[in-house]
Amino acid sequence: MAGLLIDGDDLVVRLAWWERIVARRREVRVPLDTVTEVDVQPDRWRALRGVRIGGLAVPGALCLGVWRHKDGRDFVALRGHRRAVLCVGLRPPAPFAGLAVETDDPLRTAAELRAVRGRAASA
Repeated sequence: MAGLLIDGDDLVVRLAWWERIVARRREVRVPLDTVTEVDVQPDRWRALRGVRIGGLAVPGALCLGVWRHKDGRDFVALRGHRRAVLCVGLRPPAPFAGLAVETDDPLRTAAELRAVRGRAASA
């Protein structure tokens, strides 16, 4: 399963080996200063915007890859489990308009990301 971590000044979506094959990328790396919003969406399928342009979608089971919508492109890593999803809004020069990633504990991850953003903004 994909995971989020902070590596220096970057927010990184690390992918499992099979997710790397499906998404055709090793990881997604965005600068922390491009993060505009951090939210937890209780309904995973509401985190999806637009249409898939790369990756794989298995209805009700898996959405992994890039989705295009009117505001740009999102990177999505969702599995069919009944969990909430961490949604991250981004601004240029990030390569995506947003990220929607299923994590083990999205509430804790969102709180940690907000805390890191708050420390960076006050520095």
